Amino acid sequence: MIARLMDAVFVWIARLMDAVFGCRHAHYSFPVTIRGKARRPQAAVLTGTYVACLECGREFPYDWQEMKVISSPERHREHLAELAKHAA
Repeated sequence: MIARLMDAVFVWIARLMDAVFGCRHAHYSFPVTIRGKARRPQAAVLTGTYVACLECGREFPYDWQEMKVISSPERHREHLAELAKHAA
């Protein structure tokens, strides 16, 4: 019982520290593209390619055409719609 309480307190403190200081996501892995029937991480659903923060492990969608991390999926969808409109 005490161990579960200590775990809950530790998790709460970790979330508080992350909310206050957070990770700057300054160091990324090389972009990874998932092909075939392999399970895709949630970050790779948007473009099929993702990068991971080397400090905290969080995964982010990556756009090979723009060669940058996608910070906002909504903005990326708008950009793709605009490109499709110009191509048509």
